[in-house]
Order: sequence, then C-alpha cells, then structure tokens
Amino acid sequence: MTSRRTFLRNMLAVLGSLSAFDWAAIAAQPTNFQGQDVFNRIVSRAVDGKWCALPIGELMGNIAKELEGTNYVGGTLDLSPDHEVCTVDLSALDCVTFFETTLAFARMLKKGGRTPDALLTEVSFTRYRNGAPGDYSTRLHYTTDWFVDNKKKHVVKLLSNLPGAEPFKQQVDFMTSHPNSYPQLVAHPEMISIIKQQEEAINRHALKFIPMNKIAAIELLLKTGDIVGVCTNQTGLDIVHTGLVLRDNEGVAHFMDASSKKSSMKVTIEPGPISQALKWSKNLTGIMLARPLEP
Repeated sequence: MTSRRTFLRNMLAVLGSLSAFDWAAIAAQPTNFQGQDVFNRIVSRAVDGKWCALPIGELMGNIAKELEGTNYVGGTLDLSPDHEVCTVDLSALDCVTFFETTLAFARMLKKGGRTPDALLTEVSFTRYRNGAPGDYSTRLHYTTDWFVDNKKKHVVKLLSNLPGAEPFKQQVDFMTSHPNSYPQLVAHPEMISIIKQQEEAINRHALKFIPMNKIAAIELLLKTGDIVGVCTNQTGLDIVHTGLVLRDNEGVAHFMDASSKKSSMKVTIEPGPISQALKWSKNLTGIMLARPLEP
C-alpha cells in the first residue's frame, strides 16, 4: 500500500491547473500498487536508454513491449464493493489497464517521475472523471467517456477526421440495465441513478469511428502509441476491447493488447496489420482512435 500523503502531493501537482475536483475525495482515496520488480526494470531501461527524449507515442511503444507476456487478469480494479481503490498491478493486466498503465507510465517518465506513487498519480488523473477520484461512479467506465474526458484534460486528441470516418451512433446503458453484474452497484444501488445520468451524457457525445471495412485504408496514418477502442453493435455497449498501435520495423501497424483469448491470456503483439487482427467477432463494427499528447 502506498503512502496516501505522497499520493496526494503528486495528485495536487498534476491537478493544479484544474478548477473542479473534490479535494477531500483525493485525500481519502485508497491506493494499491503491485509489481515493483516490473516497475524498477522499466524505469531502469528508460533511464539508461534515454527514452524520455522520444515522442510520447514511441515511449509508450517501448513500455508496451516491456509488458509483453504479462498475464491477462480481469477485475483487478474492483478490489472492494464499498471503496473505490486506485490500483495498479503491473503483473496482471486486462485490455483497459494495459493501455491505461502504458500511457500513465509514459506520462510519469516524461515528467521526471520515478516512483510507484508518481505512476498512481498519473493513472488516477486519466482513470477518473475530471481527474478527480472519488467513489465508484467517478471512474470512467465506458471507453468513449474515457476518450472524451481525457481529450478535455489534454491527455489525448481524438483522431476523428481520418478518411472514411463515420458518426458513432451506438448508445450505452449496459451498466444500469445490468446492475447486478457489478458488485459495487449491488452494494450501493444509490449510484445507479448517477451512472444513468452519465450514460445519458455519453449518448450525447458527437464521436466518429472507422468502420471495419475502412481500417486498412488508414493504417499508414496510424502511429505507435495510438489508443484503439474496438467498437461493437452489442446492445448497451460502445467499445468491447482496447489496445495500442505498434508499428514494427517494416512499417506494419500491429494491434497490441492484453488478450483474453484462451490461446493467449497475456499481453500480445497480434500478427499482421491491425485490419486483419480485428476479425474475431461479427459484432465488431470498427475502431475509435485517440493519440497521446505530450504532457
């Protein structure tokens, strides 16, 4: 368990330019960190290799490759039904925590951070609405909401003007339609109405995506470190999988993800270009993309 005092100090440094957040919630936010050996290895290689001089996307690519082979484990964020815990586990990642942790690690290194507390600060800033951690309802549960909120925080820019982009019309309501699937909502049903309001706000966002049959045409425009949200037509959901673009030495834009496929169950660089890697379900409709910005 990390020091809450140190975590708070780092949070205030990151959030100094924001005007709307809950100071008491930040001070009280429990944190949890796992994977010190992985953390030390990445920091050491980043310092020795002068990775911080790279553009943030390339830096993310180096970090992501260090995480290759990490076990896929779901549900690592939900440590308690009663308290929202800002957690980072470098030894167990799912598709969201993979890209989120890689991005946060890069932002931390760019700012000179070299401690788990500094990493937790960056994760907390991107994971929670307006950068302000609080209860379960403050977490950005839907990926499109994460994209929009982190655009506002100048963490990413949305690649909405790529050739072939179309309006994204999928509506979300899965969490409030299936509250019994979420232990936190079972324990605290009063949050359902809050999340319902958030879903309604998400459904008013004007977003664009690249349909599946147009991905190949935009591959040359993608960069290492671009964040990929895999869109779906499943009722109530917006994005069902996430990952990163990783361009190899031959220029091929691969999809890198924490894969939950039974044949993998680990962080994987998928073979072939990204347009060929995303054919595992008829429910997939395309991709939404966000490019990291220098902190």
